[in-house]
Amino acid sequence: MKNVILLTVDTLRKDTLGCYGNEDKLTPFIDSLQDKCIRFTKAQSIGPYTQASFPGILTSSYYLEYGRGKKLSPKRTLISEVLQKTKITTAAFHSNPYLCDFFGWNRGWDIFYDSMEADVTPEVPYVKGDGINKEVSEWLSSRVKEKEYKPFFLWLHYMDVHEPYIPEKKYVDMVDPSVNLTQDEMFTLFKNVLLKRDASDKGTVKLLKKLYDAHVREVDDYIKDFFGILERFNLLKNSLVIMTSDHGDEFNEHGGLSHDGKMYSELIDIPFLIYDYDTAKAEVCHALVSNIDIPPTIVHLFALEPVNDFEGHSLLPLEDYPKKGCFGESISKIGHKEKETDKPIYFYQEDEQKIIYRQDSNIWEMYGLKEDPKELNNIIGTSVMAREMKEKLRPRIKKMG
Repeated sequence: MKNVILLTVDTLRKDTLGCYGNEDKLTPFIDSLQDKCIRFTKAQSIGPYTQASFPGILTSSYYLEYGRGKKLSPKRTLISEVLQKTKITTAAFHSNPYLCDFFGWNRGWDIFYDSMEADVTPEVPYVKGDGINKEVSEWLSSRVKEKEYKPFFLWLHYMDVHEPYIPEKKYVDMVDPSVNLTQDEMFTLFKNVLLKRDASDKGTVKLLKKLYDAHVREVDDYIKDFFGILERFNLLKNSLVIMTSDHGDEFNEHGGLSHDGKMYSELIDIPFLIYDYDTAKAEVCHALVSNIDIPPTIVHLFALEPVNDFEGHSLLPLEDYPKKGCFGESISKIGHKEKETDKPIYFYQEDEQKIIYRQDSNIWEMYGLKEDPKELNNIIGTSVMAREMKEKLRPRIKKMG
């Protein structure tokens, strides 16, 4: 039995990866892995920001399923809890404050590093990827020295692509050498533009996207270093690595910036890869899948019985994955200003049809993704599928109240 590793990158857009069609060479290492990967072309997140998406990634349940509190409900079952009960070693290393022990995400982990006591700054408010790799390396070093080696589950999460977008100069130069900003100037952009969600100036938005892309290039190096750590400890051959993101980021595709309560493709479409050293050839899966399927997939990889609490399905074997639509939900908020009176927003996608409902304004939207992949032409009033799609989403809306 192999180790299972879940590698998540905060805020990583699918369309920045070369293996998904990007031509800017931002992810050379990830792209180099494709011969040994299953690549999912239609993977969806169940939510457009961390609190809305990670219930799917680690508990295979939807954001509003157990109320809208920021703390993880004790009724949810974490994949770490399932594995720990079967004596599989579990370890987590991340730097996202919304996933720290205060909010309950430390349940079921033998090792849980959330870096909340680490020294950070307003300009870099998280432990960078090289710091996460250092912690992981030290833990793996102790693991391989044990006399009785047993498979483990490892989750690591990189925050480097997340705002405030203050990348190192060498990575900015890889994207556009003409960009010459100091860290103070980048932080001013964050305070005056990003935090205010001011997408009015196209040139400024393009500049922010370049800084974001520089971070994508940076995190590709951290992933390369992590794979090097696995090789150094002779663990790569007997480890499966699931790589994905929790959501994307917006750069004025729909009038805003960052990742608020919207359900469009720049936030919901995510990269999703499963790396296996022993894979004979690359595979591409075009089925519509969701990050709510991650915990059942991990259960399958450890040859355990399915977990009744999990709402997703195992992605493996591919031929057994059921054809189904994807749901998602979040709160219609701006920035971090979520209030108890904020109303939910929902989406449902099936094949190439996608419907969105905003409860606060009672507005429906529908998009035909084949002819309108950027979701700019709302066809709710003209599509013959509109009524059917509404009926498929309504039970979810009713269930959430």
